[in-house]
Amino acid sequence: MHADVARDARDFGAYVRAGGWAFALKVARSVRPGGEPAGETPKVSAKGFAELAGCSPERVMRYYKAWDKAADDGLVPYFETLAPGREIELPDSDVWHAYYSSRSSASSDRGTAITAAAEAEGIRPTKALEVAENPTALRAAILADPSTAQTARAALLDRLREDPALQTEFARDIARTDELKKAVASEAQAAGRIGYVRQIVENGQVKTPAGQTIDAPAELRAEAERHLSLIDELEEGEETGEWASDAYDSVKDLVAQTIRSNPELRLQERRTKFYSSLQKATRVFEELTFDDVEDLDTIYEDDMLRRLEELQEAVTTCITALRKAAPGE
Repeated sequence: MHADVARDARDFGAYVRAGGWAFALKVARSVRPGGEPAGETPKVSAKGFAELAGCSPERVMRYYKAWDKAADDGLVPYFETLAPGREIELPDSDVWHAYYSSRSSASSDRGTAITAAAEAEGIRPTKALEVAENPTALRAAILADPSTAQTARAALLDRLREDPALQTEFARDIARTDELKKAVASEAQAAGRIGYVRQIVENGQVKTPAGQTIDAPAELRAEAERHLSLIDELEEGEETGEWASDAYDSVKDLVAQTIRSNPELRLQERRTKFYSSLQKATRVFEELTFDDVEDLDTIYEDDMLRRLEELQEAVTTCITALRKAAPGE
């Protein structure tokens, strides 16, 4: 066998077993530690080693720092105990990535945060740093691949829960985009209708159109449970709008039937509805004030006076009718 082939095979085997440690050893035994005088050792500076290797000093220092961290953990010898050409038993290649980062951004606050998040997710920090440094590539993957978009969506939702500033920016983007605004409104309506049905099942009560809260009859509760079970069985991401509408309409019909079939409840519903309308009208009319208007002629319109006169007539009619209905009249 050719000697060069055999040497390449041995070098390859050593790298497979030790991974980056094989290269880190070359740096550790040939680059002098900071502060060690040049004349007292055959080792060279990181800059000098990089010039000989034909690479950047920054790249050399990344291997240097990885070895330094591993030495602090007792995994490899310290630089001072190593001499050029010395061979030692190297750690397993699997632990190399726990000490080495191929990106200088890993040392920044941003890089540290990304590294910590990657470790929490059980992935190599170098992968996460690579994605963070290539936002255009990330954008392309999200645009082209639905599964990547779903993963990004889930991650963004997790981030939104802990980032008030991002929540505000995201809400502003939605408000400014007609398609998203419509989609949010549609989903909010569906969620509200499902919540209405779920309340009947969980609390056994239902709110009437006039705003009363009454106990849900057994038939109504059973129908609500049936619709809710169908909704809960939908696959994640499946459209719920139509199911929510069917459930809401079905339950509302039963609520209306319940009110119609119970004279006392029907009377209370009418009373509640009338009183609710009266309260709303009162609040609106109380807002009509001229206290802050010095010259009424500046705002006067014939239509204003006509409408107020019509309103006065309507109120008088209501008062007369109620007086006739009062006990003892």
